[in-house]
Amino acid sequence: MIAMLQKELQAFFSSLMAYVIIGFFLILTGLWVWIFPDTNILDTGYADLSPLFRLAPYVLMFLAPAITMGLFAEELKMGTLELLLTSPLTTIQIILGKYLASLVIIAGILLLTSIYGVSIYYLASPIGNIDIAALIGSYIGLLLLASVFLAIGLSTSACTQSQVVAFLIGTFVCFLLYQGFDAWTTLKTWEKYSLFIAQLGMLYHYEALSRGVIDLRDVLYFCSLSFLSLLVTNLALRKR
Repeated sequence: MIAMLQKELQAFFSSLMAYVIIGFFLILTGLWVWIFPDTNILDTGYADLSPLFRLAPYVLMFLAPAITMGLFAEELKMGTLELLLTSPLTTIQIILGKYLASLVIIAGILLLTSIYGVSIYYLASPIGNIDIAALIGSYIGLLLLASVFLAIGLSTSACTQSQVVAFLIGTFVCFLLYQGFDAWTTLKTWEKYSLFIAQLGMLYHYEALSRGVIDLRDVLYFCSLSFLSLLVTNLALRKR
């Protein structure tokens, strides 16, 4: 598994796509947090990174499938998946190696945005007057959210030979699970069950973590979705 993780990390950072993805995320979030007039924290007067944590999930639901779309689809297209599956590594080790490699990439990208947190810490008046618990909770929630997006992207990549199809389906499923249930609650027909429906979606649990309260139920929710997506990946590979 470690060998697979190292292989995927080396392959990712040896391609131009890696730096395009990292640059895209940092530039977009930087403009959103510091430059755009309606969202930048310098004009709002509040020392918090809520603009970043509102935008980041929507960016990640595109970036995560972009990172994972070729992990299995390219193997299928090139006909090298059979060789990979007959290697000394088990199917589970292959899946976890690729998944952990993509998770390390996303964690590294999120780590780069920690400079925003350091900046608002010193920009606050007085210095350090920020909600540290909410900041940490938001980063934990964002990492857990990204882990689900990556697992979904990996499962769609294992189901098709086309990277474009894997990317589009992965993005759609991520958006549906993140925003779809919240939109469902706005229908008057389901108003009686709005809380239950909202709890089925990722947005509800992400916002709960963003308040700075690390509830085990929210963590288990994200872990369960990741596990189910990886299980789908395993079943897709075994079927092939």
